[in-house]
Amino acid sequence: MASTNQRSGRRRRKTQKRRIFFFAFFIPVLLVGFTAAGYTANLHKKAETVFTDSYSDEGRTKSDLRDADVHPLEDNISILFMGIDDNVNRDYGKNTRTDALVLATLNIEDKSIKMLSIPRDTYAYVPDLGDYYKINHAHATGGPLSTMETVEELLDVPVDYYVRMNFYAFVDVVDALDGIKMDVPFEIEEKNSNDIHGEIKLEPGVQTLDGEEALALARTRKYDNDIERGKRQQDILQATVKKALSLNSITKYDEILEAIGANMRTNMTFSEMKSLIEYGKNGHINYDSLTLAGTDDFTSSGAYIYRLDETELDVIKGKLQRHLDTDSSVASDESSLEEEAGTYSTDKESTYE
Repeated sequence: MASTNQRSGRRRRKTQKRRIFFFAFFIPVLLVGFTAAGYTANLHKKAETVFTDSYSDEGRTKSDLRDADVHPLEDNISILFMGIDDNVNRDYGKNTRTDALVLATLNIEDKSIKMLSIPRDTYAYVPDLGDYYKINHAHATGGPLSTMETVEELLDVPVDYYVRMNFYAFVDVVDALDGIKMDVPFEIEEKNSNDIHGEIKLEPGVQTLDGEEALALARTRKYDNDIERGKRQQDILQATVKKALSLNSITKYDEILEAIGANMRTNMTFSEMKSLIEYGKNGHINYDSLTLAGTDDFTSSGAYIYRLDETELDVIKGKLQRHLDTDSSVASDESSLEEEAGTYSTDKESTYE
């Protein structure tokens, strides 16, 4: 019989698809909001106020892996998305850990985005602590700055920007859209975003879901499997973006901007964030989803960790370095590493229109 720790480890691995879903949701909706803001002076001013209030540079001017400052309109950049493990019932203050980490690299030449999901239990070297810990400990130790430095240490690529948020952003955006229409495949009873169990109850069939209901449908994994859940999340994402793109009411875009801004901290200036519109000008967003292969493991004290496959890690490093066009011996030999690694690498090309 599997031990409690082993069962716990498997449950944690299943959360990775939920995390990549959430951040894949954030980018297109953010671009929709900024594109709409370009049409009216009032909305543009509102966007500037909202995102300026979200700004926090964490005392860092640029990555130590950069020779000079970068800008999204001129350079390939990276953005580290941090989902914090916090809500009104988890008042962790400065000791909040990251529940989700996704590194996005953006290539200005071909307007492509690569998104790498980093499991929260990844065993990694945390510079602030001078030793190996679960990667989510970095934020509890030194906030966004410590997390950025830890990811740089792990992947050998510069982390230029961070965006830290919580899952309330998803709930608030869907509510700002007056809900999204979905075909619920089965009866559901789930917890809400405040971890209150049994709070969300849904019957099967086509219906309009509010933010909490949409989040419950995206998160549930009790009724089918990860493959079906992944398909369901893609359907929710597409329904949300389609609804946002079809809006005619300026007030809705106002609410979308409020929803994102109220739940976010970032070291991107308003000008830099507006530059991201370049990646969605053609009416769609192309990105590759990358994952890190590894195995369930345990420390000597019995704590669960996710230990990365070193060969696969080298392949991922090469992909990101080539996408950012940074100098690296690993990047220059990426093709041979991919061939050597065989099926270790997991990519998924996605286009949202």
